[in-house]
Amino acid sequence: MNHFIYHNPVKVYFGKDQLCHLGEELSKYGKRVLLTYGGGSIKKIGLYDKVVNEIKKSGLELYELSGIQPNPRIDSVRKGAQICKDMKIDVLLAVGGGSVLDATKYMAAGACVDFDPWDFFSKCAPIEKALPVITIPTLAATGSEMNDGGVISNPETKEKIGRSSPRLFPKVSFLDPTNTFTVNSYHTACGSVDIMSHIIEVYFTPEPDLYMLDTVMEGLMRTVIKYAPIALKEPDNYEARANLMWTSSWAINGFIDGGKQHEWSCHSMEHELSAIYDITHGLGLAILTPRWLEYCLDENTVGKYYQFGTNVFGIDPKIEPMTVARKSIDMLSEFFFDTLGLESTFSKIGIQEEDFSFMAKRACGGKIIKGFKPLGQKDIEEIFKMCL
Repeated sequence: MNHFIYHNPVKVYFGKDQLCHLGEELSKYGKRVLLTYGGGSIKKIGLYDKVVNEIKKSGLELYELSGIQPNPRIDSVRKGAQICKDMKIDVLLAVGGGSVLDATKYMAAGACVDFDPWDFFSKCAPIEKALPVITIPTLAATGSEMNDGGVISNPETKEKIGRSSPRLFPKVSFLDPTNTFTVNSYHTACGSVDIMSHIIEVYFTPEPDLYMLDTVMEGLMRTVIKYAPIALKEPDNYEARANLMWTSSWAINGFIDGGKQHEWSCHSMEHELSAIYDITHGLGLAILTPRWLEYCLDENTVGKYYQFGTNVFGIDPKIEPMTVARKSIDMLSEFFFDTLGLESTFSKIGIQEEDFSFMAKRACGGKIIKGFKPLGQKDIEEIFKMCL
């Protein structure tokens, strides 16, 4: 309890009209820039032109890699790493959602090794060096702009694996909420669930920790609950988008972790869903999280739910704790499925029961996920069935 080291070296430019600093920040790391992005939405919103203008204005050499897909694939990482080697890239600039940012981090690491970048995941090969990365996120969700991790998929093996390394922290991130104005309702909702899940995975812990961190997490969750519906109704509401963007960064930049050592449960389970079915990460988390909470609720864990229900959802603290706990799960479900409008079951998104055993076994690695409540393969299969 309370034994930890916190280090976050990411420099953040937050707010409108900060790209005037992009050239000077890139120039600190060299002349050759690899710009990475996804399907071209950054061109539609005019961000691509702004970025390219700043790069050229600073006299830098520009190279590009586009087409990075959601649930980023290892083939994009391989392509980017090879471009870095061939063109002697000095610094990478990731512009887009969390998938672009995650893939770019591993391109930066892959550029510094002579083995297949998938070895970082399949063989836990050491990440000893990486080229510098600068990010411009266009979605509030993964928090990749301010952390040292990423998740990569391999369609050939149907695996989706996350890793982290201090060498993967971005050097600088430009967070402009206006870049998220054109994010559609579905991805705004899924991103909001992802933010909530990052907090919930840490908040629901068997270990006691600092009271201060609990209050921070409760404030972050209340922020998402307040502003996500506003962003859905008013996509260009700057206050709503700004609050979601900054909450996204602080939900998973390590600050709220404190001295907690337990494993995350829902993310391990969801990675198997999106590895096989290629669903949006936030959607899988929305369906799983309330069922996981329901499965973990008992007389030993009820206290945390009571705290969650009274402090986050404002449930009357005079109500009996188990009743508060169940009501808090109901209110979270209502937020995900009614307020945010996401599908509520596996059946509605085509996930088959025949895959449960395989996915459950891989989710726990054939062992036990030592999370809020220890989960083995059979436990995970039961949670999957609750999601049908």
